[in-house]
Amino acid sequence: RPSTPRLPASWPAPPALQMALRAAICSSAAVLAAAQQVGTMQTEMHPEMWLQVDCDENGDCQWERGEVVLDANWRWVHKNGKNCYRDDNTWDPTYCPDGATCARQCGVDGANYASTYGVKTNSYRDGMDLNFVTEGPYSKNFGSRLYVMEDEDTYKMWKLKNKEFAFEVDVSKLPCGLNGAVYFVEMDKKGDYDGIGNTAGAKYGTGYCDAQCPHDIKFIKGEANCQDWNSTAVPPFGHYGSCCAEMDIWEANSMATAFTPH
Repeated sequence: RPSTPRLPASWPAPPALQMALRAAICSSAAVLAAAQQVGTMQTEMHPEMWLQVDCDENGDCQWERGEVVLDANWRWVHKNGKNCYRDDNTWDPTYCPDGATCARQCGVDGANYASTYGVKTNSYRDGMDLNFVTEGPYSKNFGSRLYVMEDEDTYKMWKLKNKEFAFEVDVSKLPCGLNGAVYFVEMDKKGDYDGIGNTAGAKYGTGYCDAQCPHDIKFIKGEANCQDWNSTAVPPFGHYGSCCAEMDIWEANSMATAFTPH
């Protein structure tokens, strides 16, 4: 899906579905997890984002400190500093001859949110500023996808029955042809972390799924999705998809808005 250049947002009130702030393109694969490692070249520090919760009829709310995490699909995948997923969108066969071997040898690393991905907490600390295109130290990055966290290792599970959910978005720099989104998807709260197969987990943004069963996810259930990988497609994609329920609360730009259950 298309991406958004800027989407600062804040909202009050907390389905047991994971919320994603989407700013980019992307039955779960029937494969056995081998291992999804954590890289050690960059320390992972989640940007903070304060939420207003437990609001009453007068609009008085409690402030709750939260944080967001970048989806694993955007992250550097490497083995000791050598790319497992290369700049030409191919998997290095030295490390990734198959999904299980790739997952054993390669890790997803921490993110430098601002300089590499154009993601930073806004000046009020109650939302995020997102850039569409960011010239990083090693490459040019397009878009991002973020998840709200309950704590450092757990996605926030939203329970919205009979509650209000509200947010604000500045779409003044979101022109026709681009898409910003706030939506829920039915992800595992730990990002499929099990301590054996997937050792990265929600802290590193793993476990994404949606109603379109995206095949461009690099790791699914802790195993690399490198089988039949089509590196020339836009976006590149593999043999397996990652499917789950999805509710799009807001997909929009400065010209149009959509609300879509899947």
